[in-house]
Amino acid sequence: MDIKQIQELIKFVSRSGVNEVSIEQEDFKITIKTNQPPIYQVQAAQQIQATSTPAIVATPTTPIETKPAAAPSKDENANYITVKSPMIGTFYRSSSPDKPLFVNVGDEIKAGQIVCIIEAMKLFNEIESEISGRIVKVLVDNASPVEYDQPLFLVEPI
Repeated sequence: MDIKQIQELIKFVSRSGVNEVSIEQEDFKITIKTNQPPIYQVQAAQQIQATSTPAIVATPTTPIETKPAAAPSKDENANYITVKSPMIGTFYRSSSPDKPLFVNVGDEIKAGQIVCIIEAMKLFNEIESEISGRIVKVLVDNASPVEYDQPLFLVEPI
């Protein structure tokens, strides 16, 4: 790992809300700790591939209660399907600040359509909808950190 990769990792850890990250390789070990209250325990693990690139696995260490502001009541939510984050990272509604948003409230989406991007360690992951429907509510602000399995959108199935 070179100094630039270490600096990027430190920036990611400070933005993500992760309390501690440890990475071990054959001849290298690094642990980064923050002063934030513990939210996740992050461990380095080998990917099950031909490469030896470490993967990051996050597991919650304490229950986290999230309440979206002004979300519809539970009775209203019963008719909606939630699109959730498949990873921790930073949520973006468009591919760049000068580009249009992937989806807006009221838009009809199809399964496989890109609805947002989640940045994790300088990798921009396009998140596709698994369902078809109409966007009812966007539950996360643009450029906000998100957690694994955090609700991102409410969708009314068509």
